[in-house]
Amino acid sequence: MPEQEPIAPPSLLRRLAALLYDTLLVIPLIGVTVALASAVEMWVLGVEEGVDYYQMNPHIVQLLSVCCVAVFFTLFWRKGGQTLGMQAWRIKLVDEQGQIPGTGRCLLRCAATLVSLLPAGLGYWWCLFDKQGRYWHDTLSGTRLQLLPKAKK
Repeated sequence: MPEQEPIAPPSLLRRLAALLYDTLLVIPLIGVTVALASAVEMWVLGVEEGVDYYQMNPHIVQLLSVCCVAVFFTLFWRKGGQTLGMQAWRIKLVDEQGQIPGTGRCLLRCAATLVSLLPAGLGYWWCLFDKQGRYWHDTLSGTRLQLLPKAKK
């Protein structure tokens, strides 16, 4: 596909739609990962078959969930600057030079997302006031989102 020139930062609604799309993909991934980890943990600990109830350590579940999300987004951003949700909504992640960000920058953006979420999601709403339409985690990681033009038919 030929490289397309960006036309503007994407709207907040477009960004949230892409995030919802990606969330629908990440949740089953987390479920499968936690189920596999639980099965491995039960095998390692020697939990007998037929046990009615087994609860995995919630801290491990949280860590696995965060890692799944970080790996999902980082792999897609490194591959082409877009997750599947971002592709559907014509959004692309780039660094300050307009290039696909490196792995470290992608991981930093994932970690910095927590900063955007903590004060009632204020870091997400910030894009409405930022001249370049950046979230807090974009500013912290040196990235930005671009709205790509519609592909010519």
